[in-house]
Amino acid sequence: MRLKLEKRPEPSLLMLVAAPVASVLLTMIIGVVVFDLIGIKGAKAVMDIFLTPILSPVKWQDVAAKAAPLIIIALGLSVGNRAQVWNIGAEGQYVIGALAAAGVGIAAGASGGPDVLLLMIAAGMIGGAAWGGIPALLRTRFNVNEILSSLMLTYVALQVLGFMVGGPWKDPNGRNFPATAPLADNQTLPIIVPGTTIHLGVAVAVILPFVFWILMSRSVFGFQIRVVGSAPNAARHGGFDAGRTIWLAMLIGGGMAGLAGSLEFSGMLHKIDLGFPSGYGFTAIIVSFLGRLNPIGCLVAGIVMAVTYVGGQMAQTSVHIPNSTAGIFQAMMLFFILASDILVRYRVRLLPSAKTVGAGE
Repeated sequence: MRLKLEKRPEPSLLMLVAAPVASVLLTMIIGVVVFDLIGIKGAKAVMDIFLTPILSPVKWQDVAAKAAPLIIIALGLSVGNRAQVWNIGAEGQYVIGALAAAGVGIAAGASGGPDVLLLMIAAGMIGGAAWGGIPALLRTRFNVNEILSSLMLTYVALQVLGFMVGGPWKDPNGRNFPATAPLADNQTLPIIVPGTTIHLGVAVAVILPFVFWILMSRSVFGFQIRVVGSAPNAARHGGFDAGRTIWLAMLIGGGMAGLAGSLEFSGMLHKIDLGFPSGYGFTAIIVSFLGRLNPIGCLVAGIVMAVTYVGGQMAQTSVHIPNSTAGIFQAMMLFFILASDILVRYRVRLLPSAKTVGAGE
């Protein structure tokens, strides 16, 4: 007997929604088992990672702060992924966006206010989009795979970061540490929930998924992205230019990553140092797939992923697990969501082997 994957005529909507939920639950169950096997209280560890950040009255603001950049970056990546354009360099675009915003803040000096903040955010989006445009140019002009070029540009961005914070933009009062000078108070995003760290960028991250939902489901652009990704031949006959779609997808992905970087810089950290790259650009790839490349799904998935970040930090103290544990859980979730996609889109059929068929004849 042999197995064959047969494409389903139409994936079940119920299974499309249930698969991400099942992936999270399966990750939790396997986490309990593995932790128990290595001598750690599995149920306690998994509860701290997945549930305590939600139930704790003092941790929700940390979840919101970490979810914001993940959601914003994932929204941009989901547009490209829908069009089969794979932007793996969002981390570099996030860094360049933050550096562009920092450049405006440094140039403004002590000046601040809404105008300077808007310029910083705009500079971040333009910087991220420009960095995302390089792989688009290489793909459309020289047929260079955007997966490799965007990923390699991330390491170039890190070198740019190191040069700027250790050289021209180094804080003269920073005791020789490579970092920019902290932003002036009038250059930072306002706190929208008094007594917390919830800044205006979090509100932006909550609103943007609904904007992207309208864009993707109710506009010609969204239709173009879907058609180019699912039926390239039909897209050509319909007059949709694949090269133009690649450019739009990469610019939007880079722009959203740059926006996330500028908001994180102006709303949360207020300075840039060598520790500014946080892996948000890579984790957002998981968020986009866990959210089914759907804007509202990205909102929910971003919160789930932020919970694992905060929960992983809490579990380090409570059950003494390694710092990398949250990353392991995130990787497992990605593996399960990709594996479940196979079963959602294909049915497994059991066929007689060729030898059996020949013998029967």
